[in-house]
Amino acid sequence: QSPRSAASQLRVTDISPPNTIMRPQSLHGPSPVTTFGPKACMLQNPHTVMHIQDPASQRLTWNKPPKSVLVIKKIRDASLLQPFKELCMFLTEMKDLIVYVEKKVLEDPAISDDENFGAITKKFCTFRDDLDDISNRVDFIICLGGDGTLLYASSLFQESVPPVMAFHLGSLGFLTPFKFDTYQSQVTQIIEGNAAIVLRSRLKVRVLKENCEKKARVDDNCIILTNGDVESSRRAVQYQVLNEVVVDRGPSSYLSNVDLFLDGHLITTVQGDGVIVSTPTGSTAYAVAAGASMIHPNVPAIMITPICPHSLSFRPIVVPAGVELKIMLSREARNTAWVSFDGRKRQEICHGDSITITTSCFPVPSICFRDPVNDWFESLAQCIFKVFSKVSRTP
Repeated sequence: QSPRSAASQLRVTDISPPNTIMRPQSLHGPSPVTTFGPKACMLQNPHTVMHIQDPASQRLTWNKPPKSVLVIKKIRDASLLQPFKELCMFLTEMKDLIVYVEKKVLEDPAISDDENFGAITKKFCTFRDDLDDISNRVDFIICLGGDGTLLYASSLFQESVPPVMAFHLGSLGFLTPFKFDTYQSQVTQIIEGNAAIVLRSRLKVRVLKENCEKKARVDDNCIILTNGDVESSRRAVQYQVLNEVVVDRGPSSYLSNVDLFLDGHLITTVQGDGVIVSTPTGSTAYAVAAGASMIHPNVPAIMITPICPHSLSFRPIVVPAGVELKIMLSREARNTAWVSFDGRKRQEICHGDSITITTSCFPVPSICFRDPVNDWFESLAQCIFKVFSKVSRTP
């Protein structure tokens, strides 16, 4: 009997002692949504009885044939113009798909001034970031560029994300396993539902603005009272983050000083340049540069990595995906902190503000070139180990 078939028969039993108060949440985090956009879903494996599905069994299937596709291209990148035009013509004329393109992409003079391509662009559906909701219109996504295009695609969908097919046409290729040379056959396979997928977990982040600093003017969130105090209505904003949440000291010359809570318990005070809270996907981004380990996307976990900590005893730690983290400024902090989400939406964090982080139930279904395991190790070989070998050979 093969190891895989033997493992599929294992069952997880409850071995907790009697009268034990069970945690109200799963140690593996919330069950991820397995429907992606209007028509795509993950093919269920009837033989899977464990909480964590075998990565090789994660396959894409369609409830109905896909009819629409979102094409994401890096803005003003001349090297992507020809692949973008070829792909769009193939999708529109050969596959008869409705193509969605961001409006500012078509405003590029290299595209708008091309008379031969103009007839095709008239068939496109356009949208504007932060203004138009396309969450229920797109069946799957094709990204042209580097890893940043996949991060941008994730930011467009705050709930269910359609399957994403990413072509490596940029500077980094951790998240972009496909090469553009044979795009027609590869896209055809995806449309037919013949592909493996990896569910890249995201972080659900809630930023609660508790107080506003004392100001000389009235703004939208703060009202200055007659006694000079500031009254602030609580304002909560939520984000879905694919790579990491970064809390740093910003422009201040002082070290940042933030308290880190886990399920309501104070774990430690992080004193240094900041702290990174990342997904397994984000472990190969900023976190690994700060000294963290690299985690496969199928591992249900959250990684906490200090940035240049004042105390050398604080090392990167990995916690289960089901926990809830909270970050707040310490009472002793002499300056504010700043937070960003996948490098976007950067904002200041003041005393009394809080950042709550947990694993989202809306992952990004990333389509694999081969399978989740082989794709990940191939990306390491191409993006990290090859760089290390070049450095080691440098005299």
